[in-house]
Amino acid sequence: MSFTSQYLPILHWLPRYRREWLRSDLVAGITVWAILVPEALAYAGIAGVPPLMGLYTVPIPLFLYILLGTSRQLVVGPDSATALLSAGVVGAMAISESPHFYALTSALALMVGIFFLLVGLFRLGWLANLVSKPVMSGFLQGIVLVTILGQVPALLGIEGEHGHFFQRLAGYAGQLSTIHPATVAVGLSSLLVLILLKKKMPRLPAAMVTVILAIVAASLFDLDARGVQLTGTLATSLPPLHLPDVKISEYMQLVPGALVIALLGYVETLGAAEGASLKDDHDIDPNQELVALGACNIGAAISSGFVAVGSLSKTSVAMEAGAKTQLAYLVSGLLALFTLLFLMPLLQNLPHAALAAIVIEAMIGLDQSATIRRVFSFSPLEGCVALIAFGGVLLFGVIEGIGIGVVLSIIMLLERASHPGTAVIGRIPGIDTYRDIRRHPEAVTVPGLLIFRFDAELVFPSSRFFLREALRQVKAAQTPVRVLLINAETINDIDVTGAMLLIRLQHKLKRKGIELWIAQMQDPVVDRLRKFNMGRVLLMEHLYPSVTEAVQRFVQLPEQKETEK
Repeated sequence: MSFTSQYLPILHWLPRYRREWLRSDLVAGITVWAILVPEALAYAGIAGVPPLMGLYTVPIPLFLYILLGTSRQLVVGPDSATALLSAGVVGAMAISESPHFYALTSALALMVGIFFLLVGLFRLGWLANLVSKPVMSGFLQGIVLVTILGQVPALLGIEGEHGHFFQRLAGYAGQLSTIHPATVAVGLSSLLVLILLKKKMPRLPAAMVTVILAIVAASLFDLDARGVQLTGTLATSLPPLHLPDVKISEYMQLVPGALVIALLGYVETLGAAEGASLKDDHDIDPNQELVALGACNIGAAISSGFVAVGSLSKTSVAMEAGAKTQLAYLVSGLLALFTLLFLMPLLQNLPHAALAAIVIEAMIGLDQSATIRRVFSFSPLEGCVALIAFGGVLLFGVIEGIGIGVVLSIIMLLERASHPGTAVIGRIPGIDTYRDIRRHPEAVTVPGLLIFRFDAELVFPSSRFFLREALRQVKAAQTPVRVLLINAETINDIDVTGAMLLIRLQHKLKRKGIELWIAQMQDPVVDRLRKFNMGRVLLMEHLYPSVTEAVQRFVQLPEQKETEK
């Protein structure tokens, strides 16, 4: 594959574009635009930046993903979860609603883009696997509640509060006597319209319809005079193209937050892209997706926007609308530019409460409580880990919460890697199959022969456990063990530590008068042992191609025949 075709996936699908797809792509592009515009305005509020910056985040990321992305249907743009993370990271460095805050927000997108790009080019996408699904579910559930709480001031017309989730909740409870009735009416009405439209008319762009109805209501009933906060005059212009005016030292301060956002954004984007690929049967290249996301976020940064990632909800809507290829989002991007140039005056009477309702409804759709309950039913331990990540977000903050989650994921990974499954196995009567004698009491064992299976790679995290568990099983055997047979069919790899501990096991057994045999060891593992020059000790006489042959050899031993007599 050439460099150009590898990094420009558009060259794969565009020459094969079918004329009959055009109508579907046009309809889907208009539908996505109708969702992207109101959500971009709303998510800008989560990020703590003006609504215009939300729209600036739409066109260039869309255009760049069309060129570089491997998914035919993925929609890239502003996202609620990463917008909240952005607000938390930048809020620790600058005063909100200040030009410097806005510049740092774009600078953060630039840093996120650079991380995406580097990880993709060096093909390190596997790093996202360090965060388990339960941890991500708990983290997202925390984000859902924190984001909803963050919209309460705009929804109720009260003052914002600072602090962690419970501090802000208590502050808002103390302000209930000061809520603004007209604002509440607009916010709750907008939320009700959104829910009803999505339930009764799922094909309609509910967010756009809600925005239009809210603007009409604000104009007809003069809501501005009644104290309802409106968006106000917005500039009509193309996104200004320039690098964020931020010091190098401030870029360095953004690094930890950018890493967290890149991790969350990649997991969310890959999930959306893979979900779409299951329906259209096209392969996704995770590392190229990182490259595409890197370019999208660099593009968002230089066009005065904020972080952009793939969206599962908008991608699902696009697919329901009939999107066939990324050409649909070329239409969406061009319509977004048209909006910036000509339609901004129509948005000046848009109530903030309506935007808050859009955010809240989107968050309700991301609720993870059912997922967490399923995790608990599958594994109470993993369910507790999900709750810890969830509680970490509420008690300490979004960045701290995902930090706790990542640490927990790594601890669980290491614990499982160092304590894999083991079994003593016996032959199932009537068939040449060996199974765990704890699960299959009918399995037959041969006195004097202990068959031990180790269900993992024999590498440094697990090798000491292997040695300890093998010796424990020998000690616990009901009859004296003469041969320990290692069933090595599940040992796919071995390192120096594992090889040395295998030798150590042989020496310990030898002192007890026990031989070490190995069956069904895979050829790459045998080759590695020979390379370590340790095979000469282990592999000369007692390496067998199957457990059955090793058992037959043991039964034929003169000592065994004497014992049977």
